[in-house]
Amino acid sequence: MKKGKTRIFLNNLYAVKTVWYISKSRVIHTALSSLSGFGEWIFMSVFFLRYVINAIENEAPFLDILFFIGICFAVFFILSVYECYLQSVIYPYTDSKIYCKLYSKLYAKARNVELRCYEDADFYNKYTMALDGSSQKMTNSVNFFFQVVFGVIAAAAAFWSMFSIDPYSVLFVISPIVGNFIFGGLMNKIWGGRYTDSVKNNRIAGYVNRVLHLAEYAKEIRYSNIHGLLMKRYGDAVEGNRRVADKYAKKAIAFTWAQNVTTFALVFEGIMIYAAYRTIVSKTMGLAELAIMFTAMSASSWILIGVFNNLTESIKNGQFLEYFRTFMEYKEKIPEDQEGIIPETIRSIEFKNVSFEYIKNEPVINNLSFKIEGNKVCALAGHNGAGKSTVIKLLFRLYDPTEGEILANGINIKEYNLKAYRKQFSAAFQDYRVMAMSVRDNVLMGEKFDNPDEIAESALKRAGIWDKVNELPKGLDTVMTKEFDGEGQVFSGGEQQKLAVARAFARNASVRVFDEPSSALDPIAEYELYKGIMRESEGHITLFVSHRLSSVKDADEVFMLENGALIQRGSHKELMEIKGRYREMFTKQAQNYLADETYEEVKV
Repeated sequence: MKKGKTRIFLNNLYAVKTVWYISKSRVIHTALSSLSGFGEWIFMSVFFLRYVINAIENEAPFLDILFFIGICFAVFFILSVYECYLQSVIYPYTDSKIYCKLYSKLYAKARNVELRCYEDADFYNKYTMALDGSSQKMTNSVNFFFQVVFGVIAAAAAFWSMFSIDPYSVLFVISPIVGNFIFGGLMNKIWGGRYTDSVKNNRIAGYVNRVLHLAEYAKEIRYSNIHGLLMKRYGDAVEGNRRVADKYAKKAIAFTWAQNVTTFALVFEGIMIYAAYRTIVSKTMGLAELAIMFTAMSASSWILIGVFNNLTESIKNGQFLEYFRTFMEYKEKIPEDQEGIIPETIRSIEFKNVSFEYIKNEPVINNLSFKIEGNKVCALAGHNGAGKSTVIKLLFRLYDPTEGEILANGINIKEYNLKAYRKQFSAAFQDYRVMAMSVRDNVLMGEKFDNPDEIAESALKRAGIWDKVNELPKGLDTVMTKEFDGEGQVFSGGEQQKLAVARAFARNASVRVFDEPSSALDPIAEYELYKGIMRESEGHITLFVSHRLSSVKDADEVFMLENGALIQRGSHKELMEIKGRYREMFTKQAQNYLADETYEEVKV
């Protein structure tokens, strides 16, 4: 067996170990259930029948036979009660426990991998498949494992019974072996390939499904023709899955037919013809032996079929679990739990010859160098696509530079404990997200404070959104969605942006970063927001990103970026005195705003 196939098969043992770690009782009860099930089957098919026929032939007392049957009934009744207990109590309880623990591990791992992984379609596909019913696949693996182990033992017991009657009868097991092992293996490849080829189409269909029922998309769907485009994408995904089905259809039909014939038809018809010949023609087998051999053959065949079906399913399951295992064993390049130096208050930030590319040979940042020292207010300015937001991502170590290094307090940021390093920053991101939680939780974002309500209220006041929140019936407890709470609220774009800014104000960090914090605000609200940011800058390094140069006028220093390179730096006044890109861009924006092409800033 090739190494890849061996690993796929061993993935089921990996699953058994994983479930054992989470819930030992689930593994133990599954083993006992499989053992009792096969034990009951073999006992009834072989030993029970043999005892009854022999007792009748030997004219044993009726009460003895009745007593034996009564004892068997009592034992099987107890086993059936136990099985009902498993299905009604043990399995539902352990399913919930396994689901919770398993997905907690998956989500923890998802949080720990670097941001680049989410922009890698192949990696994201594997993550999606890892999430796809992982807990059920894990418990299925436990069931398959014990079904195979005890199935083999039960089949051996049935074969021994057959062999004791007629050594040649065991030859009939060759047919189901061929049917299940060979054709079942081929079918397993088909199902695995079909699943893998359908993942992208299923993701697209799932996306359309989400968009069509989420309130945030409702307006666009109703006032535009986007619904038709969405349905086209959905139809293309469905058509793609149809093509995938067609791709495997002919082989699937042929292998399924071959598997059914070799697994069922040949074995049962063959043993019946053979037993009839020995009983009727050669007269070398009595009716009692015929009954025992036929039931033993029937039991062993079905058990063997079950064993190989479970082997096939376990291999198929192992292919699915490979995505889970690969994802969990992925070695993060920027692990969130990275240990290192615990940073002190950050007083300086330096980019030294930093270059970066999302896609190989397509640089976004080019040999960028600058240094910020002391409690300064600095701005990154430039056109959209100049690399401003990428600088922030690099500073937060969401990515690492392709070349060069970033220093905080003169130390490469890779040397720091990552979580402790990031705690030195508070931020309002350009692509912020409002969570379906309370206003308080949306501001504090899980941070622990002795006085959370006071901290949240203060931050909301400084961001200019407290009056709005205070008017709400539930105040800080208002949920930021109507999806789960009829009394929830949906803020406007500008109000949501102020809520995101409040997050930065709530966190007592040595560096505050504002990435396009006013893009959804009107000019007056923008002016008030930047006044608030300037007030909050005392005692911190403040760095904000903006393509609106009117908002950077009061910054201590402006870094003008273009195509990922630093082309100018200085205060607003200094840059306006130079006839360069900053002055040109500022003047054009002012002309557009004032509708006055003769505008020229008055020198102070």
